[in-house]
Amino acid sequence: MSREAGKGGMRFSEILRLVWINIMESKFKVMLTSLGIIVGSATIVLVIAIGHGGEVDVQNQFKNLNAGSINVAVSTQADMQDQMMGGFPGGGMPGGGGGAMPGGGTMPGGGFTVRGGGGGGSVRIGGGAGGFSGGSMGGGRQSVKLSEEDLQNISDLVPGISMLTIYASGTASAEGGNLTEETDETVVGVLSNYQEITNLELLQGSFISDDDETDKSKIAVIGYAKAQEIYGSAYAAYGESIALEGKTYEIVGVLSSMGTVSSGTSPDDSIFIPYSTAVKYVFGNDASPEITAIAEDVNDVSDVMANINTVLQEDHENANFKIADAGSSMEAATASANTLSMLLVAVACIVFLVGGIGIMNVLFVSVKERTQEIGILKALGCSKREILLQFLSEANFISVFGGVVGVVLGFLMVPLLRLTGMTIEPLAVSGVYSMLFAVVTGTVFGFYPAWKAASLMPIEALSQE
Repeated sequence: MSREAGKGGMRFSEILRLVWINIMESKFKVMLTSLGIIVGSATIVLVIAIGHGGEVDVQNQFKNLNAGSINVAVSTQADMQDQMMGGFPGGGMPGGGGGAMPGGGTMPGGGFTVRGGGGGGSVRIGGGAGGFSGGSMGGGRQSVKLSEEDLQNISDLVPGISMLTIYASGTASAEGGNLTEETDETVVGVLSNYQEITNLELLQGSFISDDDETDKSKIAVIGYAKAQEIYGSAYAAYGESIALEGKTYEIVGVLSSMGTVSSGTSPDDSIFIPYSTAVKYVFGNDASPEITAIAEDVNDVSDVMANINTVLQEDHENANFKIADAGSSMEAATASANTLSMLLVAVACIVFLVGGIGIMNVLFVSVKERTQEIGILKALGCSKREILLQFLSEANFISVFGGVVGVVLGFLMVPLLRLTGMTIEPLAVSGVYSMLFAVVTGTVFGFYPAWKAASLMPIEALSQE
C-alpha cells in the first residue's frame, strides 16, 4: 500500500496493480468465469460471419436478377398441386427462389419469363409471389406452346418492355472431348440478345449472332464448368466440336464462371445453341419455348404482369398461366438469411447473459471472501469510489480477457465451418462488436457486486471472519 493510500486514497495505477495481484492469485477461477464471455464473443463473430455469408450467398444467387423480374409459365395440373403445397416447383430461373432459368443465367432489370408447354426438356419456373389466371389445364402435358408469334404480340401489345427474347431448353445426348460415352447434357436454344438479357459473360470467343439464328448454324457456346468437364479446361474447349443428338457443333465461345444459383442450376453447366437450330435439330416437337422480357421500370412490374396475362389469355384461351414476381423470391431469400442472423444473435445474447451472471456470482463470492481486505482498505482511507473501481476493474478484466479469447477462437473456427459447405464471410467489425458486448457485460453484471463491496462499513468488514 502506498503512502497516498494512508492519506485517503490510491492512485489508479495502484488500483490496477491490486486488481492484477488478485487476478493472478485466482487464475483458474478467472478462466472458468470467463468461459461464458469466451463463448459469447466467439458466437458474435460467427453470427456476423454467417449472416454476412448468407447475404453474399443471396447476392451471388441473384446477381443477374433484379427485384422487378417476373416469371410467367403455362401451368400444368402438377404445377397447381405444387403451388397448393406451398410454392412453385423447383427448376426454372436461377436466382428465382427455388427456381432457375434452365441452364442459363438469371435476369437483370425488370425481367420476367414466360414458359410454354411441351413434353421433355421443359423446365419449370419457381419461387416468389404470383397468381394464376383463368383457363383450363390438361394433365401433365401442356397443350400450349409459346412461339415467336407470342413474342411479337407481347412486344406489340404490352407497353413498358425494353427487351424480349425466346428460348427453349432441355437435355440432349452429347459426345466429344473427354466423354467416353454419350451423356445427357443441358442444352438451351437462344437468340442473340439472350446474352445481354441474362448478363452472361464470355471468357473467350463470341456468342450466338443473328446470322447464326437465321442460318440455323450448328455452333455452340459452352458453360465454364461443362467446358472443364468435357475438354479438361475452359480454354481448351474453344474451337473444338461437340456432337448433340448425333450432329456436330463447333464451339465458338466459352462462358466465364457464373457460380451456383439458387436452384442449383447454372449456366456453367449448360450448352447454348441458336434457338432455330435447337427447335429443328435437338428438341423437335418436344420443344418447350419460353419468353424472357425486361421491363423498363421495375415499379410497373405488376401492370406488366397483368398485361402479359391478358395478351396470353386472348391468344391461348384454354391455357392457365402462373405469374410470379421473381423479386419477391429475392426478398424472401434475404428475409430468411436475416431471420437466421437474428436467431443466432439471440443465441449469442443468451450466452452473454449466462456469462454475465457467472461474473456476477464469482464477484459476489469474491466480495464475501475479501470482506476483511475491503475493511482494511477503507480503514486506510480508500473511498467508496476506489473500492467500486477496483471490483469493476476486475469484472472488466475478466470480460475483456474472455472477449479477446472468444474473438480469436471465433475467427479460427471460420475455416472449420467452411468445410461444412456453408458460406461464411467474417467481418473485422465483428471483433469490435464482440469486445463491446464483453465490456458491457462485465460492467453491467460486475457493478452490483462492486457496489456491495464499496458499501461495506469498515468496522463491520473488519469484524467479519
